[in-house]
Amino acid sequence: MPTTRDYYEILGVSRNDSLDQIKRAYRRLAMKHHPDRNPGDSEAESKFKEAAEAYEVLSDSERRSMYDRYGHAGLRSRPGHDFSTLNAQDIFSMFEDIFGGALGGRPRGRRRGGVPRGYDLETEVELTLPEVLTGATRDVEFKRLDICQTCQGSGAKPGSGPTTCTTCGGSGQVAQAGLGGMFRIVTTCPQCRGRGTVVTQPCADCRGHGRVSLPRKLSVKIPAGIQDGQAVRVAGEGEPPAPEASPSGKGIRGDLHVVVRVRRHDQFERDGDHLLVAMPMSFTQAALGAELEVPTLNGAVTLSLPVGTQHGALFRINARGLPNLRTGTRGDLVVIMQLVVPRKLTEEQKRLLAEYAKSEELEVGIVSPSLWEKIKDAVTGG
Repeated sequence: MPTTRDYYEILGVSRNDSLDQIKRAYRRLAMKHHPDRNPGDSEAESKFKEAAEAYEVLSDSERRSMYDRYGHAGLRSRPGHDFSTLNAQDIFSMFEDIFGGALGGRPRGRRRGGVPRGYDLETEVELTLPEVLTGATRDVEFKRLDICQTCQGSGAKPGSGPTTCTTCGGSGQVAQAGLGGMFRIVTTCPQCRGRGTVVTQPCADCRGHGRVSLPRKLSVKIPAGIQDGQAVRVAGEGEPPAPEASPSGKGIRGDLHVVVRVRRHDQFERDGDHLLVAMPMSFTQAALGAELEVPTLNGAVTLSLPVGTQHGALFRINARGLPNLRTGTRGDLVVIMQLVVPRKLTEEQKRLLAEYAKSEELEVGIVSPSLWEKIKDAVTGG
């Protein structure tokens, strides 16, 4: 039966997340709960299929819109697949755009020349904004399925071997008659899961799967200028081809994708390669002009305020932003001036301000562009 849990909750995404974010979340869950990684774990298999059901709906713009408006009831007129009846191999085939491209491996996919390719893997690291400026190195730890050294990937106890599957006759596929017997539906054999052979005397170390989960640790260089959500690809650090594609594991290993998350900074806001910083100034500094020390990610710089600087005035300091990932050219630092009004004044300060107020002439009725429009123009160079 289809699930009644909230699809966004299942994938761990919000209703405003993009399709790419939903794809990434689904792929992570599918790889985590894949039956090959969790042999004999019925709960993991259930979560694997539940995630597939959620993704099928949320990746379809029309069905997602209906679900957002009416919930599960809105999908009754457009039911999807019954994932409880499908095996993992069929689900991977359905969503090949997730598991067959740059962000995913191919359980049965092959490159040109018939060379089998293994699954890609994904992990995350966190960087600070100063580390984005300079680049960084991170040690990443993850687990991946690798060839069982005891049985060399066959899944069979040493001294024995796999036997031909009696359900599919060794083809790895079974055919069922369709409606009225007019056509046939060919699916992956549920007994051997496409391998064409079954293990009657399983290896004690891998329990007949031919693969074991092993820890792996790597040092990964993160280039300067990387954006939040971008990934560094480490070639060949994924998994070997699946047993049904290559029992011995020969072929092309998948890749490891290290997704970078950039921690929010207390002072600076990022806009592409540019940085924004709010700089306080007093009334006297704004009125008379001043020399201010402005912080940057690599040391303070001096900013000369002209006489009569207004609240919200913007100043651009060239090449004090972040480097461009491709060219290495640094963006700019945009300084937003903020007038700070003192909350407490001494009696002498009050007297002096009162004297000043007697001579003050204030222009009114002048309409200026909004602060955020000015910021946008300053950042884009408009």
